[in-house]
Amino acid sequence: MATSRHKAKLKTRDPLPKHFGSLEEAGPFWDTHDSADYEKDMVDTAYEVDIRRRTFLAALDNGLYRRVRSIARKKGVSTETLLNMWIEEKAS
Repeated sequence: MATSRHKAKLKTRDPLPKHFGSLEEAGPFWDTHDSADYEKDMVDTAYEVDIRRRTFLAALDNGLYRRVRSIARKKGVSTETLLNMWIEEKAS
């Protein structure tokens, strides 16, 4: 049986909602509550995440591409890497 001193130390918590209709509804709840207080209510979930690098395509004139490819080869990098370096320099 818990003593009155022990009861005072027990944390009371708000009930965990069964379902949040959106992230906008869940946000305010979790902004003011600690998930550690709800660990026994949580269920293990397994899922796969396939994070891929996004690729953006840009059309280049054939002659321009050949010149850039030649420069990239001389520098020992891929054409893609060289273009990314140049664009980063210009965008900074």
